Amino acid sequence: MDNAILKNLRERRSVRSFKPEQITDEELTAVLEAGTYAPTGMNLQDPWIVAVQNPDIIARLVRLNKQFTQQEGNPYYDAPTIVLVFASRPEKWKNGMADGSLVLGNMMNAAHAIGLGSCWINREREMFDTIEGKELMRQLGLPDDLMGVGALSLGYPAVPSRPARPRKENYYRIVK
Repeated sequence: MDNAILKNLRERRSVRSFKPEQITDEELTAVLEAGTYAPTGMNLQDPWIVAVQNPDIIARLVRLNKQFTQQEGNPYYDAPTIVLVFASRPEKWKNGMADGSLVLGNMMNAAHAIGLGSCWINREREMFDTIEGKELMRQLGLPDDLMGVGALSLGYPAVPSRPARPRKENYYRIVK
C-alpha cells in the first residue's frame, strides 16, 4: 500500500545543514498549523508552540542549549528558525510530554512535505528549568508552569537527504 503521506513519512530525514536564508511566512505558518492538528490527550491542546526567528533570541537559545551538551558547534545547526514546544508539567497534566512530542512529529512531517528541512533538538526541558530559561519563557509570554518538550531546527536544507537506513528486524509484530 502506498500514497503520498506514507511516502513522505518514509523519506523524511533529520537535516543538520541549513541554508542561511529565512523560510517564508507562508511556509512557517503551514508547519506551525500542522503542529496544532497533532492529537492530544482529551483534545486539551495543551502544548504551546513558539517560532523564533529573532537572531538575538536564537543566540540565547544556542548558548542555553550548549550548557547541556558536549557537542561542538551550534546545537541547532545554524537553522534560521527554531520552533520551541512547551507543555504542562506532569503534576498538572500527565500527557504533556507525549502531546508535545506529537506536535513536534507533525511539524517535522509537514516541513518535509513542503520542501523544508527539520531536526528534533533535545535539552529544552533542562534549558527551561534554569533561571535564565524561565526568564526567557516569561519574555516569550509563556506561563510559568510549563516545561520544555523539544525544539525543531527549521529551514531550507543545504544538502540533499540521504536515503533511510534499513529498518531493524522485528521492529513490529502482528498478533491476531
